Amino acid sequence: MTRIGTLIKKEFGQIRRDKRLLISLIIPPTIQLLLFGFALNATVDHLRMGVVDFDHTIQSRDLIAAMTESRAFRLANTYFSADQIGQALARSELEAGMVIPYNFGRDMERGRQPDVQILLNAVNANTAAIAQGYAARLLQNWIQVYSQQGGVHAQYRPIAANDVSRQGHVLMHPAFLFNPGLVTSWFIVTGSFGVLLILNGSMIASAALVKEREAGTVEQLLMTPAGTGEIIVAKIAPLFLLLCVMSLFATALIKVVFGVPFRGSFVLVLAGAMLCVLSGIGIGTFIATFTKSAQQAQLLAFFVNPPLASLSGALTPVEAMPQWMQPLTALNPIRHFGIITRSVLLKGSGFSAVWPHMLALAAFTSVLLTLSVMRFRKQLG
Repeated sequence: MTRIGTLIKKEFGQIRRDKRLLISLIIPPTIQLLLFGFALNATVDHLRMGVVDFDHTIQSRDLIAAMTESRAFRLANTYFSADQIGQALARSELEAGMVIPYNFGRDMERGRQPDVQILLNAVNANTAAIAQGYAARLLQNWIQVYSQQGGVHAQYRPIAANDVSRQGHVLMHPAFLFNPGLVTSWFIVTGSFGVLLILNGSMIASAALVKEREAGTVEQLLMTPAGTGEIIVAKIAPLFLLLCVMSLFATALIKVVFGVPFRGSFVLVLAGAMLCVLSGIGIGTFIATFTKSAQQAQLLAFFVNPPLASLSGALTPVEAMPQWMQPLTALNPIRHFGIITRSVLLKGSGFSAVWPHMLALAAFTSVLLTLSVMRFRKQLG
């Protein structure tokens, strides 16, 4: 323990002299978490809509106002033909277009069913699907309001007996649990939290080991009484403590900036973050054993970290992936940490609900660190 303590003290002194490492532990994670939370938002609003009104009646103007005065769409321009809207959509000047036909108002007054054409830019399929839902709901609400304002319609219904010929209706009353306001950033930041821990842990750990090798000080450490395992522990411990401090700062950022509720145990989230940090350090040290320079470590990390982030379910739901790809996420530590944070913070779950994912993180950490030590010993031998 005395030898390990001396080596850890040496590592802290080396980190204190490396200003770039200290900056990289604070500024990039903060910027990345803010960017992920604000920029990666699946909710789209204020879509640019172009309008062609062939009718020019009170009803058509009322419909245009109902469609474009909401947060879903905003009136970008008016056109004289559907071809002009098609050209504007092709130039990406619009996300949607609406064409109101002739005699729209007269057909509405006579109880007919006029057709309103909605043109959508489907280059981004997700945006087009959301815009279609917006348009359908707004049009349905406008028709309902218009029918109520059109006059009073009397309906005869007997009181003595039930109307057995009347068909039943099903009314849906949805209840949004754990996120009543449907805040998209809660899902994004709780998932990107694990991405930041893994990416920063792997990059910093690999850079620290490779830098030690490039400086030629590894051989000097081997001349000390310390063993290979003690050297690895001494290299990992300071990075682990600093990354834990970074995780505390990121947790405070999630709470203060994005307003994510903390319904569960903060200690449980912190324990999962510590295991996630160790998994990231294990990935970084394992990568460092296959490289001889910092450039090689960064290049190899490029083939490891992006797939981990993409197959984690942190930024996009796992259910949106192909079925053959979904089982692969079980081998991803970011996936398990994302489940822990969302279950504990948003649902208020306890250890009995998340212990399988805690166990998976512990298994990933043990395997990665063991392989790193074995590879490091082999190289030194």
